Amino acid sequence: MPPIVTGIGTMVGDGTGVEEHWKAVLDGRSWIQPIQRYDASRYSSRLAGQISGFDVSKHLPSRLIPQTDRVTQLALVAGDAALADAGIADRGYDSFDMGVVTSNASAGWEFTHHEFRKLWTQGPEKVSVYESFAWFYAANTGQISIRNGMRAASGVLVADQAGGLDAIGQARRNLRRGAKLMVAGGLDSAFDPWGWLSHLASGEVSTAEDPSSAYLPFDAAAGGYVPGEGGAMLVLEHGDSGRPPANRHGVVAGHASTFDPPPGSGRPSNLTRAIRLALDDAGVQPAQVDVVFADGAGIPERDRTEAASIAEVFGPRKVPVTVPKAGVGRLLAGAGPLDVVTALLSVRDGVIPPTPHSRTIPDEYAIDMVVEPREAKVEVALVIARGRGGFNSAVVIGR
Repeated sequence: MPPIVTGIGTMVGDGTGVEEHWKAVLDGRSWIQPIQRYDASRYSSRLAGQISGFDVSKHLPSRLIPQTDRVTQLALVAGDAALADAGIADRGYDSFDMGVVTSNASAGWEFTHHEFRKLWTQGPEKVSVYESFAWFYAANTGQISIRNGMRAASGVLVADQAGGLDAIGQARRNLRRGAKLMVAGGLDSAFDPWGWLSHLASGEVSTAEDPSSAYLPFDAAAGGYVPGEGGAMLVLEHGDSGRPPANRHGVVAGHASTFDPPPGSGRPSNLTRAIRLALDDAGVQPAQVDVVFADGAGIPERDRTEAASIAEVFGPRKVPVTVPKAGVGRLLAGAGPLDVVTALLSVRDGVIPPTPHSRTIPDEYAIDMVVEPREAKVEVALVIARGRGGFNSAVVIGR
């Protein structure tokens, strides 16, 4: 039996929770706006999908805040929400039954930048001792496991957009190997000046000034992506644990990942193979998939490749395709897990959420782009994520 998703938690938009996120998605609301935390007027791109109104002091103990970067604080709060949703306080698990697998693509940029500034201006004696671990990619996994006493096999994956789905896939494998509960997902936040430059270095960030036209997945006017911050955490449990869970949001029925050939090799992307392997792992035929939550890079070449893979897998049938994260930006490691949560809500409520702003879809893509909320019976959803450097990942979600 595939693992059941018994808890979900999000940190995105206004940071108020899963149902608020779902309502914003169905309303087509966008959280993309000019950068708020500092003067970004000198940068070539100035729009980002930011979490607004988040007061960490209302969620975490004061002793923990100085030890953690913003991304870890977001991960802890999302993890707390997912665990509360799963009701694990009443589940009676031993600490060695529970583990954590997260993904993080940019680590603790803001914390490190702050401490480096102190190093350069005040001297090494002023640098926080917490810099030794707060910057690290594994900090989210470590802090969640410490906070909740989780000692089963754990880990961290670094694979840009694909990493969040791969973290869920790894958690699924850990359950097969003996763990009884896994917390899995991903979050990212790299919006201090140093982190922002790391986004811009890709040359793929949209330079549009208007938030409504900045990030347009699969649109004829697509000209780059908008970075976002946030993501989601999930709790996965065995379906036959003997302890009936408080919630059964759905199942992670299949997962697969592949790596693309080197650029210039002349060989095609392996995204198609990742999708087919995930469907095979789930025991699902393409005709059974009701919706695809696409990666939707908003970069014409990458959109074209993804659309071609979707068309190759699903044939002449135009499966509904949506990119609801266009309202919050590309979240790096947080994108896939947030799409999984959104897919679970789509299954629950029988509605396919829209892609905000994208309207003019080239005929060559041959996809059925969902641009308004669409009522439909959703039993199976496919979630796709692609990371810079050739990472591909796909997850199949079922009722």
